[in-house]
Amino acid sequence: MSEASTDATGGSSGPLDIAGVMAALPHRYPMLLVDRVEDIVPDRSIRAIKAVTINEGFFQGHFPGRPIMPGVLIVEALAQAAGVLAVQSLGLAGSGKLVYFMAIEGAKFRKPVEPGVLLALEVEFVQKRSSVCKFAGVAKIDGQVVAEANFTAMIADPPKAG
Repeated sequence: MSEASTDATGGSSGPLDIAGVMAALPHRYPMLLVDRVEDIVPDRSIRAIKAVTINEGFFQGHFPGRPIMPGVLIVEALAQAAGVLAVQSLGLAGSGKLVYFMAIEGAKFRKPVEPGVLLALEVEFVQKRSSVCKFAGVAKIDGQVVAEANFTAMIADPPKAG
């Protein structure tokens, strides 16, 4: 199912499979870091999944003999989940608008993320305006927090070519 569904109260919607995620985000392999959306509450929150596998290119060099997902990519995965939330909440799907990072604050990494896990990405709106949004994100494995960050993003047109 690639379309989000809305419950009888008009609140929570989801899930989005990879086709739905790709319809919401411009990212593609190897930079697409959201594999599935479990649930979206428009204007409020999103729960998404990143399946972390040994096939990820970054594991070849980070680190040989002890593969660990780079913290910046965990934050990027949270930001991409926030991008899906923003696009869905603001009705921007198919508009061509992009969600750009502006700031990252309070990033904390609590445990290493190794191959073979499902990384749960939970993001909430902290502040929402038409072109700038603030988010709080937490990444978890089996319910345990492995990383967290607050970040700000800008919604804008893509840069012009040439």
